[in-house]
Amino acid sequence: MVTQYKNLINGELISTSDMLDVVNPANEEVIGQVPACGEDELNQAVAAARAAFKTWSKKPIDERRAVVQAIAGVINDNSDELFRLLTTEQGKPHQQAQGEIMGAAYMAGSQATLELEDEINEDTEERLSRTRRVPVGVVGGIVPWNFPVMMAVQKIAPALLSGCTIVLKPSPFTPLTTLRLAELIKDVAPAGTVNIITGEDSLGPLITAHPDIDKITFTGSTATGKKIMEGASQDLKRITLELGGNDASIVLPDANVEKVAEQLFWSSFTNAGQICVAAKRIYIHEDIYDELSAAIAEYAKHVKVGDGSQQGTAVGPIQNKKQYERVIELVQDAKDNGYKFLVGGDHDPDVPGYYMPITILDNPPEDARIVAEEQFGPVMPLMKFSSEEEAISRANDSEYGLAGAVWTADPDKGVEIAEQLETGTVWVNEFLHLSPFAPFGGHKQSGFGAEYGKEGLLEFTYPQVITVKKDNVPA
Repeated sequence: MVTQYKNLINGELISTSDMLDVVNPANEEVIGQVPACGEDELNQAVAAARAAFKTWSKKPIDERRAVVQAIAGVINDNSDELFRLLTTEQGKPHQQAQGEIMGAAYMAGSQATLELEDEINEDTEERLSRTRRVPVGVVGGIVPWNFPVMMAVQKIAPALLSGCTIVLKPSPFTPLTTLRLAELIKDVAPAGTVNIITGEDSLGPLITAHPDIDKITFTGSTATGKKIMEGASQDLKRITLELGGNDASIVLPDANVEKVAEQLFWSSFTNAGQICVAAKRIYIHEDIYDELSAAIAEYAKHVKVGDGSQQGTAVGPIQNKKQYERVIELVQDAKDNGYKFLVGGDHDPDVPGYYMPITILDNPPEDARIVAEEQFGPVMPLMKFSSEEEAISRANDSEYGLAGAVWTADPDKGVEIAEQLETGTVWVNEFLHLSPFAPFGGHKQSGFGAEYGKEGLLEFTYPQVITVKKDNVPA
């Protein structure tokens, strides 16, 4: 029997007559059903959030902090159940799923420690001026399918801490773990402060256009982000957009080939490459290109691709059929153009599940689709460069600017190059590290605003300046 999950609206678990099937990408079997919400359910959720905001926004921050910490505790206490369910709906191997669940608990608990202090602008004999932060209001959160729990929590935690309430929409591809979390926090978060509703992609524009939603926080594609920005402009909603990336890594000639090969591999292939900040273009200096590309290809041959719930699996399936077909299309384009493959390139359409073998290309041209477009799958193009200036120029030649990395034996040189990359985050000699205390956001078409850290928290607030004229008090 397929499990049916419920939505959370105003502290109650609710269902609908119409349900959506959720598929396990490892075998294409239906593993759950969720409510197919429309305008009526959205209106109920927004009304609940609006009503709750009146009291929640006036709670002292320490009370709000305690709720966020309690949510972190619930995730931690139920991590074993949650990560197994996450693997079933998302496809990532158990170890990576466990990392997402525990990472979500850590992020929520860490963000709960942030403060919203008043700032004194002027304190003289004549006047006192201070800036306080006030919550924006009702937040609409729209979450993608690659890290559904982490992305949900990174929207819920700062919204609640700031004094906002939230209506959250998980991806229809991966709603199950988030709805199970909703059930677990039902009695932790006050009624109406957190509302989680599921529906088709058509529910997203209704959230963006809803007149009683004050802010949209969205993680997903740049194309969808542009539509959200356009829709939100109708009533000047505040927005935070974490969008696509075609992230470049630059490997300098002094890099340790043996040490770097494995790290570069996982910078691209963690979560089957379905990470917005995964290394999607790798530029290797010509002096070590042959040696390093061979080492990466050799390492890849020993990595097991398969069902994430099976022992030994290191790379799972692509999460959904639409993305699977897009990756196949990009790989086929590379084949049609005669590009050289070091590893992979062929898939078996007769095997159930959305499996694409690990695929590594050997020095395709810069204008190849497999290089110029964000693959978001288990594909790694390796390219050769001869000078730092060339590598920097090629890395920056993109409409995106989310993240990048530099690999070198000289950290100072790495920082020098990092400062010339046009991205919101740059790593030197590591990858995929995000801190709850550092802002994360994109440049160019990779986003608008920031998440995490103090800057991310402030995205959920307005500044309000209060000025008192000291020498003008009525008698």
